[in-house]
Amino acid sequence: MARDAGNLKYDEEFILNSRELKLFTCQWIPLNQEPKALIFICHGYAMECSITMNSTANRLANQGFAVYGIDYEGHGKSSGLEGYVESMDKIIEDCSEHFTSICEKKENRGKMRYLLGESMGGAVALLLHRKQPNFWDGAVLVAPMCKLADDVKPHPVVINVLTKLCNVIPTWRIIPSKDIIDVAFKVPQVRQQIRANPYCYKGRPRLKTGYELLRTTGNIEKRLEEVSFPFMVLHGEEDRVTDKSVSSQLFNVASSTDKTIKLYPGMWHGLLYGEPLENIDIVFKDIIEWLEKRATQGNTRLERELKQRNDCLSMSK
Repeated sequence: MARDAGNLKYDEEFILNSRELKLFTCQWIPLNQEPKALIFICHGYAMECSITMNSTANRLANQGFAVYGIDYEGHGKSSGLEGYVESMDKIIEDCSEHFTSICEKKENRGKMRYLLGESMGGAVALLLHRKQPNFWDGAVLVAPMCKLADDVKPHPVVINVLTKLCNVIPTWRIIPSKDIIDVAFKVPQVRQQIRANPYCYKGRPRLKTGYELLRTTGNIEKRLEEVSFPFMVLHGEEDRVTDKSVSSQLFNVASSTDKTIKLYPGMWHGLLYGEPLENIDIVFKDIIEWLEKRATQGNTRLERELKQRNDCLSMSK
């Protein structure tokens, strides 16, 4: 389903992953200009791309960036048990296959490629980088799920019990948790919109989902120093969903030589669409300035790849 919307073209398509599951994908492409760079959206847990991330994609596409999204298995319009994350490894595999296929199209091979991950999507972006350390030109990490905040995490004793039950009743929705919507999004109207969105999961986290989120955050937190690509991490100082101190830790210990951190006083978890408009404008000004600066600096990854290819050709002669 393709449609033109002002200065951009929106399109969506279902694809089959390696497990024969139907996954929903979408894209926002600027019209009448060559895209400045490619941006790949990694959405948060229980969210989806085409509705909740639409305003984000529109802002970026209207600035000249080509934007691509995918709903993870069990999320949004994709197939799978609703709200169920059986394996983060499978999510990474699906995103990697789809995003790489877009990057390798002839018209995209010379373009810069960036990840934009929100919340759990921030963890997805970091794991995509770990899978292919030299493939991505950078990432914008918005309140990344490097560690869950204590406000939304069950008591350690409860976690221990539920972990033991995980292999027996993995899909059961019995994890005690607060209503994430109420603590993530400041604007009441946005909370209403998310609750009314049939493609957003609103039930309690399933057992295996909770286990995978905890396992993933623990693994990422222990290996922050391995993050080597350019990144910008953004966090609201009043975030009660993901731990802002670990975003600061990521900035401090990551091996990347190009890293930026922005902490926003008074802002909550949902920086991209859950704040008052004046706050969202501040956040996007920072994001777009960061992307614009790097997109105009030249493609050092492409230069490196060409040099390696030429070196290989020289050696084979």
